[in-house]
Amino acid sequence: MGQNLALNIADKGFPISVYNRTTSKVDETLDRARNEGNLPLAGHYTPKDFVLSLKRPRSVIILVKAGSPVDQTIAALSDYMEPGDTIIDGGNEWYENTERRLHEVSQKGILYLGMGVSGGEEGARNGPSLMPGGSYQAYLNIEEIVKKVAAQVEDGPCVTYIGEGGSGNFVKMVHNGIEYGDMQLISEAYDVLKNVGGLSNVELAEIFSEWNKGELESFLIEITADIFKVKDEHGEGELVDKILDKTGMKGTGKWTVQQAAELSVAAPTIAASLDCRYLSGLKEEREAAAEVLEAAGLKEEVGTVRSGIDKKRLIDDVRQALYASKICSYAQGMNLLRAKSVEKGWDLNFGELARIWKGGCIIRAVFLDRIKKAYQRNPNLASLVVDPDFAREMVQRQAAWRRVVGLAISAGISTPGMCASLSYFDTYRRARLPANLVQAQRDLFGAHTYERIDRPGAFHTEWTKLARKGDTHVAALN
Repeated sequence: MGQNLALNIADKGFPISVYNRTTSKVDETLDRARNEGNLPLAGHYTPKDFVLSLKRPRSVIILVKAGSPVDQTIAALSDYMEPGDTIIDGGNEWYENTERRLHEVSQKGILYLGMGVSGGEEGARNGPSLMPGGSYQAYLNIEEIVKKVAAQVEDGPCVTYIGEGGSGNFVKMVHNGIEYGDMQLISEAYDVLKNVGGLSNVELAEIFSEWNKGELESFLIEITADIFKVKDEHGEGELVDKILDKTGMKGTGKWTVQQAAELSVAAPTIAASLDCRYLSGLKEEREAAAEVLEAAGLKEEVGTVRSGIDKKRLIDDVRQALYASKICSYAQGMNLLRAKSVEKGWDLNFGELARIWKGGCIIRAVFLDRIKKAYQRNPNLASLVVDPDFAREMVQRQAAWRRVVGLAISAGISTPGMCASLSYFDTYRRARLPANLVQAQRDLFGAHTYERIDRPGAFHTEWTKLARKGDTHVAALN
């Protein structure tokens, strides 16, 4: 990824130096620079030669594994850097590490940015979405470069100054959390269509290709259609069916869910996607459980449900359910960003975040433009769910959404992401919830008190005494 980003920068006409501890990586980058148009790229084999090759004020982008390797790289480079120079960490780093490093290097007069980079290796080479946060002066030092290197959409390059401190890394973390949710929801749509609808991979490729021409148009829908088309070169059928059903992860999804819990922000779709990755890793346990439960009498209901399916209606219902579920997932991510922005005083511009995600990044999608406009209409929007346009669309799709979830449950097909999104929608839209009973339980066993809907103040009731003796003993706490 670092190699591709360096080549992208050189391709835009900016002379660049590269360094890697592994000399063969430097040589490989030099070869590619020559083969891809004699790009203005120079290779160096020591930190000193690398840093001193740069014109002041220097700007150094590092792309190494998060954690201690970043600290080690900074230590190796900063010995030769001077006040006014800039270090930009382009990895998926924990935002508090970025804030610590920003403070540490500032003691030497060095500026620092934590810059989220989304788009994978292809995006790095051809135009990623960039999320730089930290020193504003550091951003100004590289603004001309990143605006040309980033993906370009109709309303500008997919980069903006995010804010102070570790805001850039935090925004990228939440972007990845939304990505987890997106991928999980798509996999559930696939599961229902394949196992309840009985659709082949050829049919699925056609369906996802068609969906990519409408409201679901996005990078992930596009590549999903492509995946279904790839044949297995080592056997019959398509490659997707031969892939072990265990999903890997690198930590940003877990961080997102942890931060949602810390900030008391509901993010059930993202959390469900993380749980599914954990459960996917229990392959041997799942296989054993399937045998045990089958022996205990559990029968598959998929065949029974499939026999009465109208495939055309199912396909359209799943499309609508996927779209509505995605809105909830994005709403959860944006609400988490809002909560953190308030806590840290970052003053994040949510419309601008949606704009820079429209191109280059993994979650790029046509409906991000509508999210941008929603926040432009109302910068203080409580949730995407209550934006008039999105609210109308969700209401229009809820019947199909409920049919898909109900059908999946009947067939024994797990759709935790769609279920979580629908439950989130139903919970958020209700003016009154059964939380009154939970609070009464808390007051009974822990004297946590409760509020009333008909009078102010905090109250505590001797619930057990009242229930068993029939007398009333309520204390008002002022």
